[in-house]
Amino acid sequence: MDWSILKTGVESLQNRGAGLQKRLRSLRRRLVLLLAVIGPGLITSNVDNDAGGITVYTQAGAQYGYTLLWALIPMTIALYVTEEMCARMGVVTGKGLSDLIREEFGFRPTFFVMITGFFVDLANVVAEFAGVAAAMQIFHVSKYVAVPLAAILVWILVIQGTYRQVEVIFLFACVLYSSYVFSAVLAKPDWLIAAKYTVIPNIRFDLGYLITLTGLVGTTIAPWQFFYLQAGFVEKKVGPRQYPQARADVMFGSVSCMVIVFFIIVCCAATLWVSGQRDISDAGQAAQSLIPLAGKWAGGLFAFGLLNASLFAASILPLSTAHVVCEGLGFEAGLDHKFTEAPIFYWLYTVLIVVGAGVVLLPHAPLWKILIFSQVGNGIWLPVVVIFILLLVNRRDLMGEYVNTMTYNIVAWVTAIAMIVLTLILTYTAFLQQTPLPAA
Repeated sequence: MDWSILKTGVESLQNRGAGLQKRLRSLRRRLVLLLAVIGPGLITSNVDNDAGGITVYTQAGAQYGYTLLWALIPMTIALYVTEEMCARMGVVTGKGLSDLIREEFGFRPTFFVMITGFFVDLANVVAEFAGVAAAMQIFHVSKYVAVPLAAILVWILVIQGTYRQVEVIFLFACVLYSSYVFSAVLAKPDWLIAAKYTVIPNIRFDLGYLITLTGLVGTTIAPWQFFYLQAGFVEKKVGPRQYPQARADVMFGSVSCMVIVFFIIVCCAATLWVSGQRDISDAGQAAQSLIPLAGKWAGGLFAFGLLNASLFAASILPLSTAHVVCEGLGFEAGLDHKFTEAPIFYWLYTVLIVVGAGVVLLPHAPLWKILIFSQVGNGIWLPVVVIFILLLVNRRDLMGEYVNTMTYNIVAWVTAIAMIVLTLILTYTAFLQQTPLPAA
């Protein structure tokens, strides 16, 4: 036997084994790093599937079947592009978006953005507690019991928890969105037709279709998302070295958000649209209507998804708003501060929850008008915030080598201009034609 050949073979196997171990250790380190960074992107994208958003998706499926599914692909791209810029600014500068706006553009523009955001988000908080009321009524629980309990629950969650504890709960809430996947499967849709309309655009130019399309886009990309996302990466102290993981978090969040939207629309198209029940005004009514069409499990899971989404957003929207206002005006903010260290932050959070829940409990609260106001307000506020983001992310003295590429700028500016056009459509329709709009 030639022992030298055997020895060479053994050494080769040892080297391969050592190389494999090295690659496994490298993969394990990258996975641990990703898990440490992941959170803000996934949470921010998915929380926008809130009560108002689910109402829009429900109406899209009930009124137009599968024909609006094509819009989800460009919406995913626009959501990722806009959120990734904020994630990049957060990890490079270590500062929140409102903080950067104040430092780079002065107090007056910052104050305008803060005040506008406060009132628009307050209307959105009302919509979330309205979603809690609608979901719990399906389970035969009065809104006068459900809404106060929900308000207390989300208040205690944020007041008592650290950032990491709250983030873990929010990530678990993201998992619960899978109830919509099961609802869609139980509805037994035509998956081939759904796939066809997802990849082949079916554009129509009648007013109702365009309004619903506008509502879809408007409810997917909301201004508050940018502030919360960037603040989340700053609060986690994610730096430039972890930028690839932060970008992956945003990508995963954007795609998972649109996957859930896909299943909500498919579920409603396969049941409400097919059966001719197309006059659906909110997600709670949709959940109730699903029961005789797809069974009590489908309706119950849809209602549970609505409750989860409403509680999720009712926690994050006031949190984001309080963070934005305090950061922009120079007050201490963040979940890792105690109440005595950041009293303005926690009092703003409390006021938003109390007022948001209180409006829903009023006997004749104009909830539909509030939903329309929040939608139009989001549309007006969004292009302003996106333009601020673009101006900041292209500052080489601020971002260094992390400024936008030309391709990125083209996509981002097209998104901003498209949102301005959609805002004009929304405003014209809401105030001049008095046409009912899908809530966002």
